[in-house]
Amino acid sequence: MLRYLPLIAPVLLWAVPCWLLLHTGQHWPLPVTLTGTALFALGLVVMPLAMVRGHGRRQQDRAAIVGDTLLGAAWILFTWSVLLGVVLRLALTLADVGDGQARARTVTWAILATAAALLAWGYAEARRVPRVRSLDVQLPRLGAGLDGTRVVLITDTHYGPLDRARWSERVCETVNSLEADLVCHTGDIADGTADRRRAQATPLGTVKATHARVYVTGNHEYYSEAQGWVDLMDELGWEPLRNRHLLLERGGDTLVVAGVDDVTAESSGLVGHRAHLAGALAGADPDHPVLLLAHQPKFIDRAAAGGVDLQLSGHTHGGQIWPFHHLVRLDQPALAGLTRHGPRTLLYTSRGTGFWGPPFRVFAPSEITLLVLRSPQAGAAS
Repeated sequence: MLRYLPLIAPVLLWAVPCWLLLHTGQHWPLPVTLTGTALFALGLVVMPLAMVRGHGRRQQDRAAIVGDTLLGAAWILFTWSVLLGVVLRLALTLADVGDGQARARTVTWAILATAAALLAWGYAEARRVPRVRSLDVQLPRLGAGLDGTRVVLITDTHYGPLDRARWSERVCETVNSLEADLVCHTGDIADGTADRRRAQATPLGTVKATHARVYVTGNHEYYSEAQGWVDLMDELGWEPLRNRHLLLERGGDTLVVAGVDDVTAESSGLVGHRAHLAGALAGADPDHPVLLLAHQPKFIDRAAAGGVDLQLSGHTHGGQIWPFHHLVRLDQPALAGLTRHGPRTLLYTSRGTGFWGPPFRVFAPSEITLLVLRSPQAGAAS
């Protein structure tokens, strides 16, 4: 079944709304039925062809935009066709509103109106500069000298076929307004090679931090020449934490800031790329608290076993387009926010700063995250 899913899924995405909107008792005039059915059939053909041309060997950005947009539109239409097609029709039937045809047509117009509204809103949500999400995170082993350390997290910028160079500049301006001690990017910078997306990524070089700007690879780097992204981030003044760490020292206390390659790195075939926590922590004092950057939340099991205090991740996008988050949870232990894993280890999962593929975010807003690290020792001293 999984083998044939890439073939079955597009058919379901287009066929189910077509059936529910046009062929379940609406009795539209024949030209309406034929035209609507033809449009759904056209979407079914164009979407996969555009995505292959856009994301395959040809890498045609215009085709990618068409395919990605159709994918997002089809998912939203499929979701709300099923939900309203069942719930609203049942409610109208129980309330004995109109006859069968009137109810069917009412449901169709409600689905179309809902999908149109969500597409417009979701597009605006995806293209805007993310809101800042702020929270305090208490780390029991954090020394009092490090209390109040400001860590800004951006992730999953996914610079891609839609040119977002100006958006990138505004994101960096927002980050700089937060006056961070440490700025982290936990991967999936872009869809495409560093040479291709350089203009969109270049504003990252303007990001400011008191101590360091650090970066780890995400899975999408391994679809598009990961070493090129590592080299570009280094050129832009970021520290690629490829299974290594640096020390953040303040007020006589030390925080180990470590990073690992994405868990898909080893299967990429690139020499020296793999997720290696022991290597990242080699030489670090075990009595010092550890902040770990790992792209995918699923690395948390290894982080907890290795005594990490706080892991920062992205990857999930918070589901990006509801209710896709249910599928994300099948693969990841957390969707968004702060969660505890074991007696010591906390995980913060960002919903992401950009978007992947379909230019929509529905009930999964993007974010720039400000985490203020707190020490219980500082509270006791005061």
